Amino acid sequence: MCSLSLSATSAQPSPTPSSSLSFFSSTQIKTRNFSTIPFILEQRTLKVSAFSKSKDVWRRTPLPEAETPRQFQHNRQPRKRNEPSYLDHSVDIDELLNSIWKTQDEQELYSLLSPYKGRQLSIKFMVLVLSREPDWQRSLAILDWINEQALYTPSVFAYNVVLRNVLRAKQWEIAHGLFDEMRQRALAPDRYTYSTLITHFGKAGMFDSALSWLQKMEQDRVSGDLVLYSNLIELSRKLCDYSKAISIFSRLKRSGICPDLVAYNSMINVFGKAKLFREARLLLKEMRTAGVLPDTVSYSTLLTMYVENQKFVEALSVFSEMNEVRCSLDLTTCNIMIDVYGQLDMAKEADRLFWSMRKMGIEPNVVSYNTLLRVYGEAELFGEAIHLFRLMQRKDIEQNVVTYNTMIKIYGKSLEHEKATNLVQEMQKRGIEPNAITYSTIISIWGKAGKLDRAAMLFQKLRSSGVEIDQVLYQTMIVAYERAGLVAHAKRLLHELRRPDNIPRETAITILAGAGRVEEATWVFRQAFIAGEIKDISVFSCMIDLFSKNKKYANLTEVFENMRGSGYFPDSNVIALVLNAYGKLREFDKADAIYREMQEEGCVFPDEVHFQMLSLYGARKDFKMIEELFGRLDSDPNINKKELHLVVAGIYERANRLNDASQIMNRMNGRGF
Repeated sequence: MCSLSLSATSAQPSPTPSSSLSFFSSTQIKTRNFSTIPFILEQRTLKVSAFSKSKDVWRRTPLPEAETPRQFQHNRQPRKRNEPSYLDHSVDIDELLNSIWKTQDEQELYSLLSPYKGRQLSIKFMVLVLSREPDWQRSLAILDWINEQALYTPSVFAYNVVLRNVLRAKQWEIAHGLFDEMRQRALAPDRYTYSTLITHFGKAGMFDSALSWLQKMEQDRVSGDLVLYSNLIELSRKLCDYSKAISIFSRLKRSGICPDLVAYNSMINVFGKAKLFREARLLLKEMRTAGVLPDTVSYSTLLTMYVENQKFVEALSVFSEMNEVRCSLDLTTCNIMIDVYGQLDMAKEADRLFWSMRKMGIEPNVVSYNTLLRVYGEAELFGEAIHLFRLMQRKDIEQNVVTYNTMIKIYGKSLEHEKATNLVQEMQKRGIEPNAITYSTIISIWGKAGKLDRAAMLFQKLRSSGVEIDQVLYQTMIVAYERAGLVAHAKRLLHELRRPDNIPRETAITILAGAGRVEEATWVFRQAFIAGEIKDISVFSCMIDLFSKNKKYANLTEVFENMRGSGYFPDSNVIALVLNAYGKLREFDKADAIYREMQEEGCVFPDEVHFQMLSLYGARKDFKMIEELFGRLDSDPNINKKELHLVVAGIYERANRLNDASQIMNRMNGRGF
């Protein structure tokens, strides 16, 4: 971010493969000290299955449609028993590879390999050659020579190596074609084949394709392993697609694989991000049952989840449990708990924990100091905060932009506006660049102090200087204008966001939605969606939330359909809002379809979603479905049974089925809920 002096004012797509593929490489691949020459591969065609999007793949000669895998076997010359042994040990593989790397086309390559056309080299040797060939085009040509010239029996290992090279080069359609050719040659893709496909497609962000390969693997009864499922869970987590991660975790357990500590810890994080707090907490119990003891990371992940959602009492309970089981503390746990104590107005406990860290062998870092600074500030212990800030400087403890932002906010809170402004200049002199939070804090301080002219001047200077204006800065300035009664200025800023030229449209949508500007947010969202600029699942979520608050149910379902069309899984909050919207629109079948689809995918719902679906069944008087779902939920140990019975009794009562309602209540009382 550009640095600004306040003195003046004081006075990340996946590539799209083409339908016609020409194989010319402009880059040279360097391996060891050998020089390489660009390799030109002739275009080939092959009929592939519907699963592959292109029929033009890479083979020189199309296989006759009537030719079967058995004919491949029939055309091969079987090795005679008295045939001499392989020449593997008499061939210098480094020399051979060096010569291969100098070939420029298929003819040169085939000529080089012609002395071994009689299969004097073993397939194991040829696979080793393939594994050391980094150029995907040359590796394809070597594979063709193995299959079509030397007539080796097709090898799944050879295909796996070439498939890896092709995927590394992001040649997605060729990967599909290679997979189809394996089928035609009667080769059964193995775990490595599918793992390579799933991992590379997933890492490239083509998550639907990755899941399609996973589904195909399961259909072929090829068992996945823990690493494969864990990679998919981690990819889903990084893409913030938590429902998909939960679905994959369910598949992992259904396949009979026992998750390890890493997988469990990842899922605690996923459940937390999906706001499924009960399920996250229950994972600790499941871990112990499975013989996997929760570690410090398990507890700190759970603590982070509660803190991010401002559930500080629950975090304190987890910390107490952690101490009871004598799980060792680490730096992350201490930093989290200093924050928790501060949030619960327990500044003394936060202070005590901080100063006892070294006794536990834990050296506080800049995060520890910054957190305690904030605790002091919130507790209005301004003297302690200033002392700690200057202590850091005297002891040469690293200070960063967060340190200064915290102190600027503290000075603002203590009404020392000029000291706050001076800190910005101090941090710039020390080479610490202010960020959007720095500037928004200063603007907020000046706005509250009635110095709106200075706030407005700084905001305009930031805009003209090329500094990235994020949603925090925009919202701070809008609030400052509104607080001063300058509504027209605030509206002008909001109107500018309809055609943002200095911030991403995703950011503009978030700002407009946060400000409750339905019309403007809708217009920008549609433009951005058409242009393919919506890459963040949270943008869909904030629009769904906006439409729900404003009872724009048709718009809500439109955004949801766009979200699903883009390959995103909704979280439990979105599902609840969507079910409600379909209910308001009397589109009960769609609500039922979404509910079933998400359950089949392995999504985990909070109780409220299940209860909402029961209410929708009640609204359309589908008592058969109510009884079926009620029975299923009643047998689920994770469902709140008292709430369940009350919901169902209420549905029957509203439908004037008083006897049924009475039976439900009697049943509840009889079971002691």
